[in-house]
Amino acid sequence: MELTLETLFSWANGIAFIGWVFLLLIPRRQGPLFWVPQYVIPFGLGLVYSALILPQIFVADGGGFGSVQEVRAMFQNDAVLVGGWIHYLAFDLFIGSWIARNADDLGIPRLIQVPILAATFMLGPVGLVIFLAMRSLYRRPESP
Repeated sequence: MELTLETLFSWANGIAFIGWVFLLLIPRRQGPLFWVPQYVIPFGLGLVYSALILPQIFVADGGGFGSVQEVRAMFQNDAVLVGGWIHYLAFDLFIGSWIARNADDLGIPRLIQVPILAATFMLGPVGLVIFLAMRSLYRRPESP
């Protein structure tokens, strides 16, 4: 099997999805299991991202970070485009894990966490904004 950008894209999606399944379904207090979505998968995706982006980032014709046109030119390169997608996958999963850990620490029930984590999975910063707003309003239930 040839390792193409399309293959990397598919594998990265599948691996990130496994991380989200772990995040939603496993008991989080099982330390080593929670490391998978929190650290192992984002680290692995970060390595793939680095391998894709670093050789391309400064050679994209007209590419850069100074304007919309430069960013558009940079993403015309398929390696940079796939790398950019993997960047989203890695960071969204890492932030989702951070949200889950913080929500657990605050005593927020898993059923309340699920829609926030789903928003983070699909829309990254939207889930983070929802969690940060909710966290500022949430009060841990009083123990009798």
